[in-house]
Amino acid sequence: MKRLFDIFSATIALIILSPLLAIIAILVEFTSNGPVLFCQRRVGVDDKEFMMYKFRTMVVGTPEVATDRLVNSGRYITKVGYYLRRYSLDELPQLLNIIKGDMSVVGPRPALYNQHDLRQMRNELGISKIRPGLTGWAQVNGRDEIPVQTKVELDYYYLNNLSGCMDAKILFRTVSCIFIGNG
Repeated sequence: MKRLFDIFSATIALIILSPLLAIIAILVEFTSNGPVLFCQRRVGVDDKEFMMYKFRTMVVGTPEVATDRLVNSGRYITKVGYYLRRYSLDELPQLLNIIKGDMSVVGPRPALYNQHDLRQMRNELGISKIRPGLTGWAQVNGRDEIPVQTKVELDYYYLNNLSGCMDAKILFRTVSCIFIGNG
């Protein structure tokens, strides 16, 4: 049932948001050097890697580490990228990852391939058995502002409380976080 919801909702969202996606692509293209889309190795179900799509918000050549681990990360973010990140618009190309089956609408955010500590903790707790999501319980409870251990605890809570109601609660909180520009 969850997979059908993922495919249906991601397809509808792509159709409805296609004008916005085109505008964002044009803004990224004309305000900074480099490709419009940024493809990054991420970790999915059973700790298998896949290529995740995002609108590029950072300058070409930025080190591939979690943003919170960058020294003075603001110097790498493009002018348009700042707004795309603040309102999570850079994540919209992941709708394609959802349709492909790499991701779900709701689940733990996919780890970077080099976030070994996060990967190990998720594997030990069985969190890596569920499809990563565009949004998740850790996202609506602090996002990048919380330590890795807390993210894992929130992901584990999600795993143990997985339900349609939990997903609906996360989606509702995601919308409010986006409009506020939280995290």
